[in-house]
Amino acid sequence: MTVASSGRIAVYTGSFDPITLGHLNVIERSRKLVDRLIVGIGINVEKASLFTVEERVQLVSEVVAPWDNVEVRTFTGLAVTFVRECGACIMVRGVRPLTDIAAEFTMMLANRELDPEIETVFLMADQRLAHVSSSLIKQITPLADDRRLASFVPPQIIPKLREKLGCSV
Repeated sequence: MTVASSGRIAVYTGSFDPITLGHLNVIERSRKLVDRLIVGIGINVEKASLFTVEERVQLVSEVVAPWDNVEVRTFTGLAVTFVRECGACIMVRGVRPLTDIAAEFTMMLANRELDPEIETVFLMADQRLAHVSSSLIKQITPLADDRRLASFVPPQIIPKLREKLGCSV
């Protein structure tokens, strides 16, 4: 599949464990820039995840359901290989100020060495979401009520997040 025959395709990869409003903001904005956006959920068997890959696919699929040009897939191995398998040459990366820039820049350079034809597009997280991370969500979920937690994650995943962490407020 070539980009010319299937429109402009971009791929946004991550673990999405869990998906946050920051992730959702990047998805919403990047889907407007391309004909099709593929959200690639990386499977890393060496990394302990809160949600199984099947649960992450379900959660991400649920929150992106209103957008007909967004698709959710899983992948293992190199992100650039997955991008190519999707018929894309654009990799979207969401960055938060200061905390992500150095690591993302290093990864972009490595990806460019692995496949020079793939372009990485960085989208800065919306300022009101720039501090949100999956690690932060795991820390605050036991402490925050649902209204406050909805400032960080899509409301429909809050019950699943609480169930997974064994906490209720």
